[in-house]
Amino acid sequence: MQIGVIHERTPGETRVALTPNEVHSLTDDGHEVIVEYGAGDRAGHLDGEYRDAGARTATRTDALAADLVLQVHLSGSGHRAEDTDSAQDLKLLRPGTILIGLANPLSHPEPVRRIAEHDVTAFSLDLLPRITRAQAMDVLSSQSSIAGYRAALIAAGQVNKMLPMMTTAAGSLPPARVLVLGAGVAGLQAIATARRLGAVVHAYDIRAAAREQVESVGGIFVDLPLDTSSAEGAGGYAQAQGEDFYARQREVLGNEVAASDIVIATAQVPGRPAPLLVTEDMVRAMRPGSVIVDAAAAQGGNCAVSVPDQTIEHFGVSITAPTNLAAGAAAHASRLYARNIANFTRHLIGNDGPRLTSDDPIIQDTLLAREGHVVHSQLRALLGLDPIDPAAGAPHPVASERG
Repeated sequence: MQIGVIHERTPGETRVALTPNEVHSLTDDGHEVIVEYGAGDRAGHLDGEYRDAGARTATRTDALAADLVLQVHLSGSGHRAEDTDSAQDLKLLRPGTILIGLANPLSHPEPVRRIAEHDVTAFSLDLLPRITRAQAMDVLSSQSSIAGYRAALIAAGQVNKMLPMMTTAAGSLPPARVLVLGAGVAGLQAIATARRLGAVVHAYDIRAAAREQVESVGGIFVDLPLDTSSAEGAGGYAQAQGEDFYARQREVLGNEVAASDIVIATAQVPGRPAPLLVTEDMVRAMRPGSVIVDAAAAQGGNCAVSVPDQTIEHFGVSITAPTNLAAGAAAHASRLYARNIANFTRHLIGNDGPRLTSDDPIIQDTLLAREGHVVHSQLRALLGLDPIDPAAGAPHPVASERG
């Protein structure tokens, strides 16, 4: 198959979907890889490296004309005004083109309708099932690990203290105290990084099972007097709770936040806005010079006063809310992402071509749109479309299903 790779135009995006190492592995499998000029520049991979690996460098139009296009952000998946380039790319795709990338569809389902209307087949790796066979394709885990590392470094660079304990002739300095909210992949990496920098790290997660993981990377688990028996959902992800639970959680978290020099907030729930964990009153109670890094900003944020992609000062506290932390380490983030997406591509393409009708959950759970239809059952519900009844045949094309 022809596999295209394009230069990412989403504002602030520095990653590339495929690195030269993975190009080499795909060409060894017999595929032709077409890379847009300059696609890997910001990740440290120049056009010559791609050609040396067996790719052909060409225009964006040529790359988008491939049978299968690998991306970081799916064409047409943008939901902001500045994402017009993404929508324009859809017009350059041939019907039946296969797109593989990230779309965050459970939070932003409407763009999937637009993708389907252009008669392309789209897969979103955000939706990979958490099963053993999918671990080598797990984009969310690989990128979240980098995000947690970057969040800890940003916090260390902004706080008005040093993180490690230090003894000098002028006296001893105590270690900084860090609080990490959310102990998923990003949170655990933030804990580990802050510990390596010498801080004392406390961490909280509503999932009781997170205690062992927090302690395994050197953190101190924060126990709160809350009923968290229903806090863990499918695949080990956090399960959304009622507002009464979150209100009580904020109430008892207040003292932990006030005692911290740094708060790194990473708590997210798949397909839902990030839970509000740090209120304005809690920010006010922190010492001047303290820092909050809201790593959940892309999902609405865990801090009430954070502003996406900005650093603000509130009551003497610095609050940073990056929405794409992984892009700050473009070379390594791209290396991991490329390995994930290449593994998925090899899994999708069987001996007889793409297995689009497979009942394999890795393929079925990530497939968003095909042949003019939104086919993902959860997205159809979010878009107000009727469920697909296999016995009744295919649904009407999405263009005629607008409510």
